[in-house]
Amino acid sequence: MREKNLVLGVDPGSSRTGFGLILSDNENFKLLDYGTISTSKNDKLPQKLKRIYQGLLRIIREKKPDALVVEDAFYKKNAKALLVMGQIKGAVILAGMNSNLPVWEYTPTQVKSAVVGMGSASKVQVQYMVKNLLGLKEFPEPKDASDALAVALCHLQRREP
Repeated sequence: MREKNLVLGVDPGSSRTGFGLILSDNENFKLLDYGTISTSKNDKLPQKLKRIYQGLLRIIREKKPDALVVEDAFYKKNAKALLVMGQIKGAVILAGMNSNLPVWEYTPTQVKSAVVGMGSASKVQVQYMVKNLLGLKEFPEPKDASDALAVALCHLQRREP
């Protein structure tokens, strides 16, 4: 019997944090769920962090993934945006760790390499491969959720069976 893995991929964002759940038996992928955790533009950062953290805890409690994987976005246009993203990523990692899940981080280049086959792939190429690998008729929307699915696929493709 093949081992099944349920992976929760997360694409951190201050207004929308994407998530995607993919089940794999090391040969096939099955999309279970995807979406976003949204915050209000009027929320201060602590409220945004709380909403993202609590949203992920709810998903983890309901879906019971085996691992949480997050995109490690290291490039931002300014220092403040980079600091905010670091805090959001910290809330994501904390949700996984407080749920006793192994947490893995992947750079955008690693995600693109695993999903498309080249680290310089465009966002559209990544979306196209996510759609094909999961057997979907359309691109997953919003893009934050599609990015989260790409991170989950990256993890499942890179892990040894």
